[in-house]
Amino acid sequence: MNWTLLLIPLISGVIGYVTNFAGIKMLFYPVAFFGFRLPGLSEVAQLLPRRFQNVPGVLTGRVGWQGVIPSRAAKMGSIAVDKGIAKLGSPAEFYEKLDPDVIAAHIVATTADEVRDLVERTIEREHPTLWRDTPPRVRAMIHRRVQEQLPDIVRTVTNDIGVHIDQLLDIKLMVIRHIEADPNLANRIFLEVGKKELQFVINSGFVLGTALGIPVLIVQQLVDSPWVLPFAGIVVGYLTNWIALKVIFEPPVPRRVGPFTLHGLFIRRQAEVADVYATIIAEDIVNLANIGTELTTGARADRTRDMIANALRPAVDRAIGPAAGALRVAVGAEEYDAIKDSVADEAISYTMTPLSDAGFNEQQSHAIHALLRERMIELPPDDFGDMLRSAIQEDEWMLILIGSVLGFAAGCLQMLTVL
Repeated sequence: MNWTLLLIPLISGVIGYVTNFAGIKMLFYPVAFFGFRLPGLSEVAQLLPRRFQNVPGVLTGRVGWQGVIPSRAAKMGSIAVDKGIAKLGSPAEFYEKLDPDVIAAHIVATTADEVRDLVERTIEREHPTLWRDTPPRVRAMIHRRVQEQLPDIVRTVTNDIGVHIDQLLDIKLMVIRHIEADPNLANRIFLEVGKKELQFVINSGFVLGTALGIPVLIVQQLVDSPWVLPFAGIVVGYLTNWIALKVIFEPPVPRRVGPFTLHGLFIRRQAEVADVYATIIAEDIVNLANIGTELTTGARADRTRDMIANALRPAVDRAIGPAAGALRVAVGAEEYDAIKDSVADEAISYTMTPLSDAGFNEQQSHAIHALLRERMIELPPDDFGDMLRSAIQEDEWMLILIGSVLGFAAGCLQMLTVL
């Protein structure tokens, strides 16, 4: 007997570890596509089965690789909403947790000085002679009334946003935009949420590979063919990935099998994972700054701007107070309305800009975190498991195929060194 054959189980363990390690890394890296364009590939790709069209780069005629998760940034954003965020809260609930009254107070506190400049700049631009000829006492009165009215004006705006938030904010589009802009964010969600399970896949490759190496040793002795090892490498690479993925997610509820209790590794960590997931979403995705940006620049921004402007126009009349009639007569109804519209339109950005304040965002994110964590802990096991499983389920075959191909290559190397 060739005593070097006893190394087969150990080398099979190494193969299992290396193939699983490489497969997991290829799920997430590189973040940007690395490779080259191959003329004619994009045309051929149209004829391939859908599974092969999903291989990063194929449809665009490129040969190389990009991490599966970042290559599907838009899809990952959609999954993050459909399988997670949408089940944990509505736009109205998120906005309510951010506390519109506290938001209004913050806007007032940070824009009081700027509003004075806004009033002067707008009136001077629209009707420079009027403002220059206005007595200082009247100017001071207008500024004083604006400052007095500001808290009520801003509170009206923030409350109106809350009432209409479901029509103004598309959470799904917001999440997709942010993850497309920063594919690393998709990686962070799945790497941090599934950190222990992904490491388990890698480590289990060695254990399972070593165990599977024992029957390989026996077959090698019986068949006595050098090609046993390369083909065994395919089996080891395939099974180590397949078994590890099954153990992570199944069964979703505890099941007794003799003296053992089987329970998906990811599912049993629901409370721990809930805290990690809630932290990422509250800090980086569903936060006040992103909501403010989406409201004013997103797909429904025109509705937001119209609503805020409509709320501000009558507020201008109230702020000017008794001087409104005199101003209307002095400049004419159309000029007065133009001044009013200009103040309202320019004030929109003043209303939303304070929402990007980092310190205030961190302070308000705690409420969103608490809501997400609480709801996530209450999710049924199947729904909870779907949050991670759905991201890779469609491409599991690719992870397993990578394991098989790398296993074959490692088996060939093993054949050259052991036999």
